[in-house]
Amino acid sequence: MSRIPVIAAIAALFTAGMGWSELARAQANCDWYANTALQQQKVNADRKCGFKGQSWSFDRSAHMVWCQSVGPDQWKRQAQFRDQELAKCAGNSRR
Repeated sequence: MSRIPVIAAIAALFTAGMGWSELARAQANCDWYANTALQQQKVNADRKCGFKGQSWSFDRSAHMVWCQSVGPDQWKRQAQFRDQELAKCAGNSRR
C-alpha cells in the first residue's frame, strides 16, 4: 500500500471523529484478523480441506484491506465461520 492512500485514510478517519486510540485499536484488530485468517488457511491447506475463495487465501494484505472495510461484527463472523468450516473438515477426516 502506498503512503498516499494510507495518509488519506487516516485523514478521513480523523474527519469522521476517530482519534489515534481508535485507529490503533482498529489496526490491532485487523492485524489479529489477518493473522488468524492466515493460520486458518494453513490448517485448510494442511488438512487438505479444499476450501477456496477470498476468505481462504495466504494473501495477508487482502485480509487486512477487507477487515479495514467492514465493521467488527463482520470480521468476527468471518473468522468464526472459517473456524466452523475447519471443525467440520476435521470431523470428516476422522471418519
